[in-house]
Amino acid sequence: MPESGPTRTQGHISPAAQAAAPAPALPSAPTAASASTPVSAPAPSPVAPPAAARRAGLLVTLVLGGLTALPPLSMDMYLPALPQVTGALHAPAATVQLTLTACLAGMALGQLVVGPMSDRWGRRRPLLAGMLVYIVATAVCALAPTIELLIAFRLLQGLAGAAGIVIARAVVRDLYDGVEMARFFSTLMLISGAAPIVAPLVGGQILQVTDWRGVFHVLTVVGVLLTLVVWRWLHETLPPERRHGGGVGTALRTMRGLLADRVFTGYMLAGSLAFAALFAYIAASPFVVQEIYGASPQTFSLLFGLNSIGLVAVGQINGKVLVGRVSLDKVLGFGLAVIAAAALALLLLTTGVFGEAGLVPVAAGLFVLMSAMGLAMPNTNAQALMRTPHAAGSASALLGTSSFLIGAVASPLVGIAGEATAVPMAVVQLVCALGAIACFLGLCRPWRRAPEGAHASAR
Repeated sequence: MPESGPTRTQGHISPAAQAAAPAPALPSAPTAASASTPVSAPAPSPVAPPAAARRAGLLVTLVLGGLTALPPLSMDMYLPALPQVTGALHAPAATVQLTLTACLAGMALGQLVVGPMSDRWGRRRPLLAGMLVYIVATAVCALAPTIELLIAFRLLQGLAGAAGIVIARAVVRDLYDGVEMARFFSTLMLISGAAPIVAPLVGGQILQVTDWRGVFHVLTVVGVLLTLVVWRWLHETLPPERRHGGGVGTALRTMRGLLADRVFTGYMLAGSLAFAALFAYIAASPFVVQEIYGASPQTFSLLFGLNSIGLVAVGQINGKVLVGRVSLDKVLGFGLAVIAAAALALLLLTTGVFGEAGLVPVAAGLFVLMSAMGLAMPNTNAQALMRTPHAAGSASALLGTSSFLIGAVASPLVGIAGEATAVPMAVVQLVCALGAIACFLGLCRPWRRAPEGAHASAR
C-alpha cells in the first residue's frame, strides 16, 4: 500500500505546494494560501495581497479549467459534422463513427503514459509537449484526405489531449489538500461540465459558415491559444526533490502500488462506475428521448442542457456549501445513494410498473441522476488523490483511464435489447450505481478510517 504521508488537517494547502513556494510555482487560491499549517522553513514566503491572491486563484481556475475542457470540446464540437464527413470522404457512417472511438480510446490510453511522465519530469514539460502534439494532430485532421488518415490522427489527438486531463488533476493535488482540493474539483466541474453543452452548439454555428474541416481549424486555434496560456502562466508545481526517476518498469511498479491500496482502488472504482452511469445516459438519451418518447431535437437539446446545468449546479453546492461542513465520505455516500435511487425509479418507470410513463417522469429521473453526479465525481477524485501525494500523476492517470474504459464498456450495453425499450439504459445505470456503492462500502470502509486528511491506512 502506498505511503500515506504525515497527518494533515482538512483545508490545508498540501506540503508539496509549501515546499515549492520559494520557486516560481503556480499561485494558489486565497483559501489555500491562508492555511495555518506550520512551515519548517527559516522564513515563510511573503503572502500576496488579497486582491492579487484572488486574481491568482481565478487564473489557476481558468488555466486548469481550459485544460480539462479541451478533450470534451474535441469530442463534442465535431459531432454535428459527422454527416458531412461521411459524404466528403466517401466513407460509410460506421467507419466515420470510428473517428469518435479513436479519439476516446486515445484519451483513455494517453493518461497512462502522461501521468507517470509528469511524476518523473514535472508537470510543465509533459503538458507542453502534449499540447504541441495536439496542435499538430488537429491541424492534420483538418487536412486529412482520407478517412483512414482522419481516424489515425484523431487517435493521436486523443492521446495528446489526455495530457490536459491528467496533469490538471495532478496540479490540483500538488497545490491543494483536504476540503480545498474537493472545492477546487467542484469549481473545475463548472467549466468542464459546461463544455459538452456549448461544444455542439459552437460546432453547429461553425458549419453555418464553413465545412467540417473548419471545426478542426477552430480546435487548432484553441489549442494554440491554450498552449500559449500554459507556457506563460502555468509554472512548475512539482519540485525536483519529489519527482520519481526510472522508466516504464518504475511507472508500472508505482501504479501497481497504487492499485494495492484498497482504499484508493475503492474510490477509483466507485468514481468510474458512477461515470459509467453517466456514459450510459449520454449514449442512450438521444434515442430514448427522441425515438421512444417522441421528443423533438429541440426538446432533447433543452433537456440535455438542463441535465448538464443540474450537474454543474450541484457540483457548485458541493464545493461552496457542503465541503468543509460535512464529511466528504458522507456527501459521496449520499450522492451515490441518490444516483442508485434515481436509476431504480427509471427502471420501474421504463418497465411499466407504474403504467405507461411519459417523457416528463423519465426526464425528471434523468435530471436527478445527472445532478447527483455533482456530489459523486468531485469527491471520489479528491478522496483518491489525497492518499497519493507521492504519485499524483500516476494516480490521476489511473482515475481517468479507469473512468473512460469502464464507461466505454457500459455505454454499448444500453442498446442491447433493440430500439423499442429504454429498459437497458436503466438496468446499466442501476447496476453501475449499485456497483459504485459496493466498492465504496466494501473497499473504502469510511466508518473504519480516520477523518479525511489524516491519511490513516486501513487494510
